[in-house]
Parts: sequence; structure tokens; C-alpha cells
Amino acid sequence: MEYNNVQIKWYGHDTFTLQHNGLVICIDPYQLEKKIIADLILVSHNHFDHLSNVDLQKISSEKTIIVAAKECLDQIKVTSKQIIGIEPNEEKIISGIKIKAIAAYNLDKINPETKKPFHPKEDKKIGFLLTINNSTFYHAGDSDHIPEMNDLSPDVFFVPVSGTYVMTAKEAAQSV
Repeated sequence: MEYNNVQIKWYGHDTFTLQHNGLVICIDPYQLEKKIIADLILVSHNHFDHLSNVDLQKISSEKTIIVAAKECLDQIKVTSKQIIGIEPNEEKIISGIKIKAIAAYNLDKINPETKKPFHPKEDKKIGFLLTINNSTFYHAGDSDHIPEMNDLSPDVFFVPVSGTYVMTAKEAAQSV
């Protein structure tokens, strides 16, 4: 798929790549079969299916820049020389790409064992609002439809849907 000269590819689960002018961005790499080398990797939170060191090793080099939720920093084990932590509402510009961290959390998806949300707001898990080539791309991470989404109007929205840990199909439809 392509939008405004940005090539978008879904690799399964919550993993996407965006490519523009030779720059390869990978979001939440997990269970990748095909080896790609990413210039920029974004990690939304510390769960194994979003922060996979096996996959980070597959697609990173010493030149790769990793931007991750701050809760991930001590768990990332790769050769990249630049690993940058980010929290909700922070912005960074890297390689000409504007990256804004948007909160990602559950409102009503509760872990029956802990009686707490699977993705609590206080953990500061994130999604990413990217501005590339004057277009916005929003990867919501693992989140319900939350108030922070109401003011966003991305050109492309990557919506998590399962109903167990993230939005139901109905909630996702209301989010876009």
C-alpha cells in the first residue's frame, strides 16, 4: 500500500514498515520472517509481542536509531548506538520524521488475575503519530479508544483490534 509516496507494509500482528525516500521505519517488530534493515525502529511498550530483542537484532545495525517508550529502555539489547526514550506528549524529529508519542492504555480491558488494566495508563505505554512528507500516520500501540485520540485526525490510522487486550471491532470503527 502507498499513501503520499510513503510505502506501507503490514508484517502481521502489530508490525508495520513505512518507507519514504529510502528511509525504512519499522514499528513494533515481531516474528519477522523477512530480513529488512531499518533506519528507525519504534517500540510502543515492553510486552514481548512489541519489544522482541530477537527481531530488533534481525533488523537493526549500529546506525539504526531506536525510539521506544521509556519503560523499554533497560530491556532493549541491540547493537544500535542510539536508543532514545520517549513518553506521552513528547516529540522528536529524527531523520526529518516528526515523531509524537501518544498515550496508549486500556479503559475496560482488565486482567482477571491482577484486576488491573492490561495496559495501565500510569505505565506510559505509547502509540506513535508520525509526520512524513506532510502526511500523518498514527500507530496506536496497544490501546482502547481513549480521550487522547479524539483530537487526532491522521491521514492513516493503524488501529489495534482484538477485543481482549485492545479495542473491539466496534470500538475501532468508532475511533476512525
